[in-house]
Amino acid sequence: MLLLPLSVLLLLTQPWRSLGAEMKIYSQKTLANACTLVMCSPLESSLPGRDGQDGREGPRGEKGDPGSPGPAGRAGMPGPAGPIGPKGDNGSVGEPGPKGDTGPRGPPGMPGPAGIEGPSGKQGSMGPPGTPGPKGETGPKGGVGAPGMQGFPGPAGLKGERGAPGETGAPGRAGVAGPAGAIGPQGPSGARGPPGLKGDRGDPGERGAKGESGLAELNALKKWVTILDGHLRRFQNAFSQYKKAVLFPDGQAVGEKIFKTAGAVKSYSDAEQLCREAKGQLASPRSSAENEAMTQMVRAQKKNAYLSMNDISTEGRFTYPTGEILVYSNWATGEPNNSNEGQPENCVEIHPEGKWNDVPCSKQLLVICEF
Repeated sequence: MLLLPLSVLLLLTQPWRSLGAEMKIYSQKTLANACTLVMCSPLESSLPGRDGQDGREGPRGEKGDPGSPGPAGRAGMPGPAGPIGPKGDNGSVGEPGPKGDTGPRGPPGMPGPAGIEGPSGKQGSMGPPGTPGPKGETGPKGGVGAPGMQGFPGPAGLKGERGAPGETGAPGRAGVAGPAGAIGPQGPSGARGPPGLKGDRGDPGERGAKGESGLAELNALKKWVTILDGHLRRFQNAFSQYKKAVLFPDGQAVGEKIFKTAGAVKSYSDAEQLCREAKGQLASPRSSAENEAMTQMVRAQKKNAYLSMNDISTEGRFTYPTGEILVYSNWATGEPNNSNEGQPENCVEIHPEGKWNDVPCSKQLLVICEF
């Protein structure tokens, strides 16, 4: 049987947490003289002992504290490469870097072959006209050329507006008498004129030769009267035609009076001047028939027109330019009233309805003259 010293038994009964430290002390101090306490050699005439495996197993000690980590071992071999991961998102575009320095210019290359001729370009726009050159010397006079062919007549021009009536010309010389026309019917006898004053008695003349019978002279006189009567009728017809031409398209005739307008629009004083230059005067209707003729002209022109009457001399007393009192009027209701606040209403206008109204003489109105 193996006998152990007390220190060894105490060591075995120590908790496992100090087992490592005590074993170290035991190995360094106690084991040095362990042979002195235990029989190191077998006893004589005794049975050999067992290897201690028949002893009872002692109680398991407590787990000791973990020891301090040992030094790091050598790095192992690298493991195999892992699988390729998915492609990441594109990063944001970085800011452009600074412009690099210009490199040295390379040597000139050899000229290439001539290219194919391209199509002709479009004609450019006309440039500005150049400055005129100096006038050349007069060349020699050329000979007379052959007469050219007669050209075709051009189209008829537009009919111009009718001009204002011209001044009456001087009477022309009497023309050669034309052939006698057919004898017309005897016209009515005219009214007997007043007897003239008795003239002084003349000196007796020389006795003439005996004349022929007066019957032939009477027949000749009748013939001349017939000729003059034919001339008069032709003159009357011609005058009627001229009168119609003068009135067309903007004139009116009432009896022997003619109203005419050129479409001009003027003030009262300018309208008077225009009619005087035409050897007429501003329209002065003296009857309802003449007023109706004026009304038709105003309607056709769609403009109010001046009348000749005014009360410039005496307010409220309208007269003709000659100073005569009106023999006819056609005032609108409540007129004349001189109601313009800015300036007096001393002149007269006629409306398309034929009514009259007093207006300022500076107003621009249609000019109608009478002849």
